[in-house]
Amino acid sequence: MAVERTTDPDRHPLVDRRTILRGTALAAGGVLLGGMMGISTAGQASAAAMPKVYTRADWQARAPRNKIDLVSKGPTHIVVHHTATGNVSDTSTQHAAALSRSIQRYHMDSNGWSDTGQQLTISRGGHIMEGRDLSLKAIRDGKHVVGAHTANHNSHTIGIENEGTYTSETPTQALMGSLVDTCAWLCLVYQLDPSEAIVGHRDYNATSCPGDQLYSMLPQLRKDVTSRMREQLSHLSRVAGTELTLEQLPTYPRVPQAERAVPFYHGPAVGDLDASP
Repeated sequence: MAVERTTDPDRHPLVDRRTILRGTALAAGGVLLGGMMGISTAGQASAAAMPKVYTRADWQARAPRNKIDLVSKGPTHIVVHHTATGNVSDTSTQHAAALSRSIQRYHMDSNGWSDTGQQLTISRGGHIMEGRDLSLKAIRDGKHVVGAHTANHNSHTIGIENEGTYTSETPTQALMGSLVDTCAWLCLVYQLDPSEAIVGHRDYNATSCPGDQLYSMLPQLRKDVTSRMREQLSHLSRVAGTELTLEQLPTYPRVPQAERAVPFYHGPAVGDLDASP
């Protein structure tokens, strides 16, 4: 039976979860990550903490079938998934791009969804890919794109698909390193406490996702993310007031014409309480 985690603000007030950030943020010259100071400092914080993320243009995503839902309030939880696909040895960026295209094709053409279900995808090579349309922009703005990855909880959770099947094997070091970077970035942007915010798909729905091995690694992931956040905030304290810009991301060549579609179903992704996928 899946353990449901409540989002009741009386039980998990966001103010209490921000304890990790509060002291160091003040030391950084008043850097606020919640957007209260607008684009200047909030944007700097996001840019400084952001790992390298390949955009939809980089992997040549299709346009979404319908308008993607965007809400102004950020997510309360980060849901860790596995793709339930092969544990391949190809760790190239080209493979990561092909994986994202394959996932999108399956979600749109087989599931009938508007677009890729998750907001972010990490390959076994550690390459972080933007998933659902507008996800990267929404994160930068402190907002939330409603996905289709965790049934009945898509309005308040952001999903990270990790390539592979981790029922008996563990993820690569490259993947886990990128997962730490990604979760730290998201926790900083949305002011989330990783000890509360980082969960597995099975914490919400009846599924084996993200696999027994990866799920067993979540406690250490939360600790590693906390350490990374402290490093990032220390860095921000040194660069407070300095202009920060996002790195220009590379582009990919023309999408290959023949790429085999594979299933990516690994548990409930859309439920009765969710908007149209």
